[in-house]
Amino acid sequence: MSKFDHIPLPAAAVEARFKTPVCLAFTEGPAVDADENLYFSDIMNNRIMKLAADGTLSVFREPSHRTNGQTFDREGRLYHCEGAEFGPGGGRRVTRTNLATGEYTVVTDRYRGVRYNSPNDICVDGRGRIYFTDPCYFDRSIMEMREEGVYRIDLDGKVTRIIEQPQVDRPNGIAVTQDCRHLYVIDSCPTAEGNRKVWAFELDEQGNPHGQRLVYDFAPGRGGDGMRLDVAGNLYVAAGVMAARGPHETGDVPPGIYVLSPAGELLARVPIYEDVITNLAFGGTDGRTIYVTAGKSVIKTRVDHAGQVAYPRWQG
Repeated sequence: MSKFDHIPLPAAAVEARFKTPVCLAFTEGPAVDADENLYFSDIMNNRIMKLAADGTLSVFREPSHRTNGQTFDREGRLYHCEGAEFGPGGGRRVTRTNLATGEYTVVTDRYRGVRYNSPNDICVDGRGRIYFTDPCYFDRSIMEMREEGVYRIDLDGKVTRIIEQPQVDRPNGIAVTQDCRHLYVIDSCPTAEGNRKVWAFELDEQGNPHGQRLVYDFAPGRGGDGMRLDVAGNLYVAAGVMAARGPHETGDVPPGIYVLSPAGELLARVPIYEDVITNLAFGGTDGRTIYVTAGKSVIKTRVDHAGQVAYPRWQG
């Protein structure tokens, strides 16, 4: 019997699954705007999709420069982690789209003159500072820098590497509290004995991390990928796999959204029976809808608490 067999579910089970005549190959990077439009990455097809509130699906950007994680800032601008996975043409940078004007801007493409590896996931704190992860999961021959780190972009545009090995083996999903006090990082290393951990850091006034502590360890199964926070401070982690993909992991962690308290207590699991589950985003007029990217699908369900996000602010 798995330790996950009797985990309680949140308020509602999965209620809607979006599959379309458009062939989606590998969904990632969901982000929801104030009008309930969902933007998500289709990495293998090298594009960003837009699912409108009325259910209309369209291509928002193609090519996407292998965009992976995405998020909105406090002004409603959409940020993109342009990676280097699933084919050529990766941007290896962080970019931003002003949806109101269409302006598309490169925010950062190098650190101290060296190209990033493959920016993966991104979040924004309550002051507007940006945090993103930069691992390398596939062709490691492209790496121009040794470090696989976590970076902060300050309001003046200055970029600082704030976490690197050995603090975190291979950083993936990331989330920050809107009071700017806590940063969470998923450490997901797909090698034998690699980490499958969720770490917490305290942040000082400048956004520098300290006081690293372990929140949860998914080993030996597939650990977390993307992650978000709710207003109660709980973590929602997209993790697990239906069958082990190699000797580096087991099938002990079934795919789903794992709800963790900040202290690491496993509170609930939303089962998502699809591989590979990658990420989630909060939406809905009350902030209690989650959109989950998994395999060739986007899945929608309801949870107990609203999401803790920089934008949009929930109405009601």
